[in-house]
Amino acid sequence: MRQLPKWLSDAVFYEIYPQSFQDTNGDGIGDIPGMIQRLDYIKSLGCNAIWVNPWYDSPFGDAGYDVRDYKKIAPRYGTNDDAKNFFDAAHARGMHVLIDLVPGHTSIEHPWFRASMQPEENEYSDRYIWTNSIWESTDLACIRGISQRDGSAAVNFFSNQPALNYGYAKCTRPWMMPPDSPAALATREAIKDVMRFWLDLGADGFRVDMAASLVKADEGWTETIKLWQDFRAFLDAEYPHCAMVSEWGVPAKSIEGGFHMDFMLHFGPPAYNSLFRCEHPFFSREGKGDITVFLDTYLADLASTQGRGLICIPSSNHDMPRLARGRDARDLKICFAFLLTMSGTPFLYYGDEIGMRYLEDVTSVEGGYDRTGSRSPMQWEKRTGFGFTTGDTPYIPFDRSADVPTVAEQEAREDSLLNAVRALLRLRHAHRALQSFGEFVPVYAEAGKYPFAYERRADGERILVILNPADRAEKISFDCAGEVLFQVGSVPEDGTMPARSACVIRR
Repeated sequence: MRQLPKWLSDAVFYEIYPQSFQDTNGDGIGDIPGMIQRLDYIKSLGCNAIWVNPWYDSPFGDAGYDVRDYKKIAPRYGTNDDAKNFFDAAHARGMHVLIDLVPGHTSIEHPWFRASMQPEENEYSDRYIWTNSIWESTDLACIRGISQRDGSAAVNFFSNQPALNYGYAKCTRPWMMPPDSPAALATREAIKDVMRFWLDLGADGFRVDMAASLVKADEGWTETIKLWQDFRAFLDAEYPHCAMVSEWGVPAKSIEGGFHMDFMLHFGPPAYNSLFRCEHPFFSREGKGDITVFLDTYLADLASTQGRGLICIPSSNHDMPRLARGRDARDLKICFAFLLTMSGTPFLYYGDEIGMRYLEDVTSVEGGYDRTGSRSPMQWEKRTGFGFTTGDTPYIPFDRSADVPTVAEQEAREDSLLNAVRALLRLRHAHRALQSFGEFVPVYAEAGKYPFAYERRADGERILVILNPADRAEKISFDCAGEVLFQVGSVPEDGTMPARSACVIRR
């Protein structure tokens, strides 16, 4: 059985969106020196690992997910030396760092694509997916007519993101190449070279963007799994410490491919959205949710991993509305009582720990569109520039609400959301039962009913978690006697779980 890096057993990740975290040069855009400046804050939360969204050189047509140079830090963030300093500073604090790997596509400005567009055949001609004729479309969205080369180029997402060529599992047209073709294998080797560069500089691993999408026409992901097994063999041979988390959403497949972790995602099966982001989410005061929608998928995924990997339930991320949308601080404390006591590895999106809000109706910036509202600058303190920048004109507007949450204000209040998150993470680090590999055992989880209760178990210790986000008290029939380690609202009494409450009890 593959060995997971030992540090993942107690890992809690903090996602940094670099352009929105901390600006040190006054240009209204976050940077790497700012990330270094705030490392002690991240550690104070109880987070001991970091995921950094793309920081590569880019024209920023899609917030850096359109890479122009895989081996160069975007000048607005700093330099490669700054990245090395960031790794070193994090490691000095006992923290690990994963960076975003974007293997599926580049920017149209990447030198590989510039070379690939040339009508004369060269080493990069087949680095991307091209049809044989300008009049022929690909099976994906495509761009055409941008060069003298005949043919259309496939794109993965936006029109400025041409798809790299890893081959087709099923080739139905003359221009399609199998995954073991020389061109597709050359693409793999080019990405391995990128991985070597950053691992040698100090990265501890990668979060892989759109990990399931590389091999095209691959029903069941058979060839995609083989591809990632090849990457895993390379890493096991040269960088066995390298940790990998996939944007895939099917742990049975991603972990077979060699990933250590996989996200529950807001797209695909409804399990994640049923918790927080659907018409009637379980974590809502209205109390009309159904925890079994989540649990059925989660238990199946848990069984399929068979201890070989971890499932990650993020608070939110750069692609979805923030957790605080439609919730107040008490609601959020109950959400975090769930997120930070579950098995697997928690991922905390920057600002969620203070209840930063999704900003409605902001103008799209850097290809964000409706995602832009989740990418506003970090709110450190309530003054001009919010402690994020020395100016008052950030690249995305601040939340200007009168009651805007800030770190400084919540640091000063013992009952704040920020300090609740800290308390929960102290508990997680103090009890192996609450950590990544602790056993998860449902105690009460009925369709359309509240509360949700489960035990976490390890080394003979049993910790009960009871969650009732609904705005009504609920009768309970299970034993909840024990030492209360954490609570929101009142604790159970006389067989009743109070409205809008949560508690963590050591039995």
